[in-house]
Amino acid sequence: METFTHFVTHLSSTKLLLITLTLLLYTPTWPSSAAATQTEFLRDFKATPDPSIQTFQSLLADPNGNFSLGFLRVNKTQLALALLHVPSSDPLWLANPAQLARWSDRTTLVFNGSLVLSDPQGRVFWSTHTKGDRVVLLNTSNVQVQTQSSVLWQSFDFPTNTLVENQNFTSTMSLVSSNGLYSMRLGSNFMGLYARFKSGSNSDQIYWRHRAMEVKAEIVEGKGPIYAQVNSDGFLGMYQTGNSAPVDIQPFNTFHRPVNGLRKVRLEPDGNFNGFYWEGSKWVPDFQAISLPCELPSRCGAYGLCGAGNGSCSCLDNRTEFRSGECFPVQYGDFCSGGLGEISNFWVIRKSSVELPYKELMGYQTTSSYGECERVCERNCSCWGAVYNNASGFCYTMDYPIQTLAGVGDESKMGYFKVREGAGRKKMNVGFGVGIGVVCGALVIFVGVAGVWSFRAWRRKRRGGGGGTKRFTGQDGGLSPGPYEDLGSASFRSIEMGNNGR
Repeated sequence: METFTHFVTHLSSTKLLLITLTLLLYTPTWPSSAAATQTEFLRDFKATPDPSIQTFQSLLADPNGNFSLGFLRVNKTQLALALLHVPSSDPLWLANPAQLARWSDRTTLVFNGSLVLSDPQGRVFWSTHTKGDRVVLLNTSNVQVQTQSSVLWQSFDFPTNTLVENQNFTSTMSLVSSNGLYSMRLGSNFMGLYARFKSGSNSDQIYWRHRAMEVKAEIVEGKGPIYAQVNSDGFLGMYQTGNSAPVDIQPFNTFHRPVNGLRKVRLEPDGNFNGFYWEGSKWVPDFQAISLPCELPSRCGAYGLCGAGNGSCSCLDNRTEFRSGECFPVQYGDFCSGGLGEISNFWVIRKSSVELPYKELMGYQTTSSYGECERVCERNCSCWGAVYNNASGFCYTMDYPIQTLAGVGDESKMGYFKVREGAGRKKMNVGFGVGIGVVCGALVIFVGVAGVWSFRAWRRKRRGGGGGTKRFTGQDGGLSPGPYEDLGSASFRSIEMGNNGR
């Protein structure tokens, strides 16, 4: 150390300046992927995924350290730009859920006025499309692109499947479940949950609706749209723009009870809409829109039957065993390929004591009998099924592949359901399949034994000139029990293997 100090003191100021500049110019700059989490992004910010990170790479933090924006690793090879609640590692928001990028050091996040996630080929996965000065993360969990005087973009305006407290949810927004099957939207005076049962279709089926009660304030037509907000006092409220009093309150379990942690509501992969609060070490359930399991839109999957009372699952088709959360593979399209009047590419399930869990939200027509209701659907190539109420005469038809039906104790409620030809044939009841296999195996054994016996009898006749009758034993070269037992065991082994592989 003394030698270095002595050396420096004898350098001229010019030489010292040159050394300093050289060190500054040639000191390597570490990539942003290896840098510490920042409190803001300024122009020319750039970050790439770190290949050694397996879960989440933090890039931007709020002032209190409760939230973090960064790269979330999805299915090992994909990347989403995500906002996490740090204590629980729970994603509250994703920038690009519909178009995930690759987890590669060639994928980049830059801020050049816009926050842009892209790859070297120029493919843009997501962008804010702004001309801002900086990106910040507020302690409310809101990511913003700002100028010196205004907010140009904020994540609160583009929610994914979650709302946090004091985040406004308007009629121009929608929450979408992580599997993309369900959404939550606002109407003129209600909040609704919708299911996308038809691929590539915008005609979603509403399966839950909560209308504003208008107790504390009334909705004034023409005054402005409604919006929803999770209130820190423990309720989900609906409000009309320009009025601070709620037009509706859906209370949580902790209504009017203060909690120290964050509150949120989330649209779940099963279609339910649930509320939680953070109590310091875990998320505590606090609200549930649909309390009965059989009222969920597809509790038991396609062509499933949800048992009344216990919510157990079985299949509408009694021959099919309920396994792996489904009765038949997911089906799409319709039956129109053969043209009206020539529809024959389906088979039919008829079932009594069933009803649709959301029939009050469906359209219907009145028919004089179950047979007439069935014929309405049979002749319509876009119809997948119909449910009839014999007491009211209401016939509910479904223009989408059959989802879960609710079991009821009323045999006057009957259903007619189309199944595309070939669907589910390899998922027959195990006992039925084994029985067929046993019969086929026995026939094979019988034919084999008869053939061997006939061949040996013919060969003996040929050798002995056909004279006399002789008993067949294992000692005189006749049919011994050994090969028969081997054949039988081998045949039944093949049957068992075939059924196990079904």
